[in-house]
Amino acid sequence: MTTRTALVTGASRGLGRALATALADRGWRLVLDGRDAGRLATAVAALPSPDLVTAVPGNVTDPRHRAALAEAVGPRLDLLVNNASDLGPSPLPRLADLDPAELLRVLAVNTVAPLALVQAVLPALRAAQGTVVDISSDAAVEAYEGWGGYGASKAALDQLTAVLAVEHPELRVLAVDPGDMATDMHQAAFPGEDITDRPAPETVVPALLALLDGDLPSGRYRAADVVPAGATR
Repeated sequence: MTTRTALVTGASRGLGRALATALADRGWRLVLDGRDAGRLATAVAALPSPDLVTAVPGNVTDPRHRAALAEAVGPRLDLLVNNASDLGPSPLPRLADLDPAELLRVLAVNTVAPLALVQAVLPALRAAQGTVVDISSDAAVEAYEGWGGYGASKAALDQLTAVLAVEHPELRVLAVDPGDMATDMHQAAFPGEDITDRPAPETVVPALLALLDGDLPSGRYRAADVVPAGATR
């Protein structure tokens, strides 16, 4: 059986690291991205089969970095997970106070880079009839004070995901809202507050794996609505 390959961005922490761990447990070959080289190396060292992992530190907004990721993937890619995200300024400003330069930065990471990465690895995805998972947010569809910039970037990502699915029926293209999680980014959204009551990123992974294992068509899904195998409601 051919070893499946996944490219996961933002894999040094949070949901990206949790999903990479689950895929490594399943024997996947992984190409992992993260902005902090040291933190990414630590994450890779903790995986069960680090010999099947290629760590490529860098920023997804950098075309040279995306080219390096595409080269590391090789000729076939079964799964691309666009997980790397930028919250924007912390504390979160109202739209009237949001610096346009900060909005451009958030859009560059959360919207433009995922599409550019799809473009870079599209031949490998098509060769494997692979799956694209774009990590979205409830802020893409709900109006939360202070979340306008981030939410707009994720709303745009949702639309790109939907159009890619129409344009590439040979692929599965999914936007997934993981829900609130206890992550560094979520903590930055609520500086000084205790967010330990939020679910750990690991609790979202079973829903993501259920989506990957199942036959649901391209579309937008909430992790909370996906029933993992063996679970009951």
